[in-house]
Amino acid sequence: MTLPPGFTEQPAELLRVGAGFSLAAQPCDASPGFDGKKAQGAAALAERATVLSELQEQLFAESRFDGKRSVLLILQAMDTAGKGGIVGKVVGAVDPQGVKLTSFKAPTDEEKAHDFLWRIRPATPGHGMLGVFDRSHYEDVLIHRVHGWADEAEIERRYDAINAFETELAEAGTTVVKVMLNISPEQQLERLTARLHDPTKYWKYNPSDLDERQHWPAYMDAYQKVFDKTSTPHAPWHVVPADKKWYARLAVQEILINALQGLDLKWPTGDFDLAHERTRLKDA
Repeated sequence: MTLPPGFTEQPAELLRVGAGFSLAAQPCDASPGFDGKKAQGAAALAERATVLSELQEQLFAESRFDGKRSVLLILQAMDTAGKGGIVGKVVGAVDPQGVKLTSFKAPTDEEKAHDFLWRIRPATPGHGMLGVFDRSHYEDVLIHRVHGWADEAEIERRYDAINAFETELAEAGTTVVKVMLNISPEQQLERLTARLHDPTKYWKYNPSDLDERQHWPAYMDAYQKVFDKTSTPHAPWHVVPADKKWYARLAVQEILINALQGLDLKWPTGDFDLAHERTRLKDA
């Protein structure tokens, strides 16, 4: 595939978690593979939105004629890293009728009575859909490890269950795209502070974010274990520097475009006689 505008390397490859990956060694304030600044990034995001939108429409159109493929974007991050911006500025550029967005909150009592994947399965995208998980089943190995809500044996079981689940999705025709937005603690503090100084952002502030911030090293260790255990060839992780919102959005957009282009989508030819229908139109 050709390189996207402004990129010197394909972000889907550059940011993919591979053997020997170290989260601690990844810069949060960089824009790897992109040789422009914020203004150029914003222009590229707008230009490539058209490409993403057309690919998503092709995916949706294919499903109207027995196509069985779908894409699932899984977004994970520490608070304030910009998941909402990805949903609004990247996914928001495509036709909403072809998008299934699920924001996973703390499980209800009913959900806790079942295995952790019980509430996840119904949220996976149907044929032709672009599914988006704003947080996901990975919370059940991240926060549970950090707070000790599950023992080591159970956490290990969940890694295996996740890998089996994502293998099942891939075999059924779902391309799984997993992204961790990697924000620095310094940038998070700036964003939390900004929320308390702007009345239009009070609604975004949650006092529990400060509580979770105290466990930052433990969360980074938990994320590293997630990458070690669950970044697989059919469902690889991508770690995207997130201190620069414009870069994170552009990189995730390109990772999505790359995934959709990999499906080699074609416009359906329809199930009718084209010449006959054109003749009928002349007489209509």
